[in-house]
Amino acid sequence: MAVALTRDDGDDWTAPEPTSTSAAPSGLQKFYTQKVSWSDCGDSTRCAWIKVPIDYDKPDGATTRLRAAVHPATGGKATRSILVNPGGPGGSAVDFAKTMASSFGDDVRKMYDIVGVDPRGVAESSPLKCLSDKAFDAFTETDPDPDDAAEITALRQSITDLGEACEKNSGELAAHVSTVEVAKDMDVVRALLGRPKLDWFGASYGTELGAVYAQLFPTKVGRMVLDGAVDPALGPIDSSLGQTTGFQRALDAYAKDCVKQSDCPLGSDAQAGLTKIADLMKQLDAKPMTALPGRALTEGNAFYGVAVTLYDKSTWTYLTQALNAAFKGDGSILLRLSDVYFERNQDGSYGGNIGQVIYAVNCLDAPDRLTVQETEAALPRFEKVSPVFGRALGWGALGCADWPIKVTNPLPKIEAKGAPPILVLGTTRDPATPYEWAKSLASQLSSGVLITREGDGHTAYTSGNECITGAVDRFFTKGTVPKAGLTCK
Repeated sequence: MAVALTRDDGDDWTAPEPTSTSAAPSGLQKFYTQKVSWSDCGDSTRCAWIKVPIDYDKPDGATTRLRAAVHPATGGKATRSILVNPGGPGGSAVDFAKTMASSFGDDVRKMYDIVGVDPRGVAESSPLKCLSDKAFDAFTETDPDPDDAAEITALRQSITDLGEACEKNSGELAAHVSTVEVAKDMDVVRALLGRPKLDWFGASYGTELGAVYAQLFPTKVGRMVLDGAVDPALGPIDSSLGQTTGFQRALDAYAKDCVKQSDCPLGSDAQAGLTKIADLMKQLDAKPMTALPGRALTEGNAFYGVAVTLYDKSTWTYLTQALNAAFKGDGSILLRLSDVYFERNQDGSYGGNIGQVIYAVNCLDAPDRLTVQETEAALPRFEKVSPVFGRALGWGALGCADWPIKVTNPLPKIEAKGAPPILVLGTTRDPATPYEWAKSLASQLSSGVLITREGDGHTAYTSGNECITGAVDRFFTKGTVPKAGLTCK
């Protein structure tokens, strides 16, 4: 019997026409109206390269290219496009678009093309090249919680070395991967897609990118959702302290759940179990643990190995396995989890450059620079919040003080006056972007609308909460703005 073959939804997709030159900012017309060649890149997806100036103040200077991927609407010709960004900074939006194309509701997918554009310097978009794989291994193993002057010097030098490597191996681009410049890139993409407005779904750092876009181009904002919000108004101490609060809050939730399980490595008392984890970190600080052939588990690796499991409640079971092994002297699982955080493959190569780009972007965004003395003075506040994460994240606030590349495009103050309603989603026990940040960003945005998810894990929309998905999907499909203060349990 013959089998009927149906064409993929994207087979009828028509390449968009860019907006007119009159809509482009002065001097940038050639970028806003460039000829873009879209080609099939699998599963009905269309991909293309887009050219943008490395330095927007020098539009006739050197250029860099962005990788864009479009997942065509399932209902025929799309009437709108949602650009998505997963955060990091340094996460691949091309990969995230594939995820979100299968995560958005059916009604959303019928209307919208889903578009991912790797930000400049990230993944496929002329990726920022900094340290070699082996050198980055050493970077991740640097003691995040220095105990003496020599260790403080080593920590500071590791940041300087990373920045200098980015500058040496990536040239001019290393100074131009700020969020402001990425937001300007997104407006070029909007125009090339032929869309008068930018519809946006940003998660984690993608919320900061969306908010900056709204500040720079408020009249170009369409339907914008910011999930797992970052607070761009915070300085380095308060930002790191917020993450310390978030991760400890998530670890507390894990511990309370763990002690109810028969295989829990923390015993029967959650508080005593948290002390046990803190003691493990101290032991690793004094002496790394046997882990994998040729590799030991350091305090730094253990820090990331624990943290990565707190992003999603479904991965708590991996933390249980890792701690059971570590308390018996086997650090291999925690080390593997640390590798997952940094996208490190078993052969020692890295699947992406997120672990390096995150410093490059954050340090170009933030003009504030701490001294060692200011950092040390703040450490007791961090330790009080979290005996597990406190000191490491406290010292992390110092990071950009030693970034060698000058800040030229710092984050602007966020107000976005003139923008339509912008949905800001916050989860009450989000480890990486604490709930307080969502409340703050919603209040900074002149048209911010806060939606709360009571629960665990990082971000809200893909958590399976029907109240959240319903509100967001109605907003995208009908423009229905939820009542401010909506709480989803």
